[in-house]
Amino acid sequence: MYVITGGAGFIGSNVAHTLDARDAGPLVIVDRLRDGDKWRNIAKRPLADIVHPDNIHAFLAENTRAIDGVVHMGAISATTERDADLIVETNFRLSRDLWTWCAEHDKSYVYASSAATYGDGNEGFNDEMSQGGLSKLRPLNPYGWSKLLFDRWVEAELRNDVPRPPQWAGLRFFNVYGPNEYHKGRMQSVVSQIQPIAARGETCRLFKSHNPDYEDGGQLRDFVSVDDCANVISWLLETPSVSGLFNLGTGNARSFLDLAKAVYTAMDREFSVEYTPTPEDIREKYQYFTEANMTKLRDAGYAQPFLSLEDGVGQYVQDFLSADDPYR
Repeated sequence: MYVITGGAGFIGSNVAHTLDARDAGPLVIVDRLRDGDKWRNIAKRPLADIVHPDNIHAFLAENTRAIDGVVHMGAISATTERDADLIVETNFRLSRDLWTWCAEHDKSYVYASSAATYGDGNEGFNDEMSQGGLSKLRPLNPYGWSKLLFDRWVEAELRNDVPRPPQWAGLRFFNVYGPNEYHKGRMQSVVSQIQPIAARGETCRLFKSHNPDYEDGGQLRDFVSVDDCANVISWLLETPSVSGLFNLGTGNARSFLDLAKAVYTAMDREFSVEYTPTPEDIREKYQYFTEANMTKLRDAGYAQPFLSLEDGVGQYVQDFLSADDPYR
């Protein structure tokens, strides 16, 4: 049995899909469904249970023997969230508690870190798990800081040689896109935001560049399909000898202009673009370049190729966003 926190969310629900498809065993979703359509993300999955986050500790205590591992995707993931107290409680303390539980009970533990830990990227994008390397990073928002805070806590646990889970993996997700992200509102990927505009045959709008080193639309990101992210997590759970902190991107930065063109191509629409100022609330904390160094994951043995931007966007647009039922 695998427990997936944030399991009704974007990445978590895709992990549930992949583990279900590979007969990984019973799946338990830990999440808040509330009164929106988030439940649709898991409506097609056979589930052993759905647990409210407030009840997770009781559930773990009552089902310890049946659980093989915890996949901790639950977090406050909005980079615009400013309630640092809430972020710490959710993104740091719960992550720490689940690590400790997995260490005490010999369970695998996979958790979501983030490329937001790298800040403006001046220190590079190397998934180094060392005290010195982590101390150099300067995240640009409370979300990124909370993820780095937990990475640093894990590093200290490892350095002090205290009990740890028999397998652990922290994943620094880069710019993930794919199905089941529709509940995220403004935090949805640019792909899902552009697709309805392309479907209407209208002009695409992208953020202007406020950095003289980048042209409008030339801001670069490592866009990675959620399918690849779920495949990596499944591989990790199937490969218990592998532990570590790993980047999860493609290793190939592409521009937002490339991304937008890929959406219009998938929709078979003529492409046109205009540029709008970046919102002031994110302008000063905006990343102009991210690109995952994927050497560490490859050296650990992950050999499956990652989808190209054109292939990944094409599949997402044609198989989901353009379908009557866009849910996986």
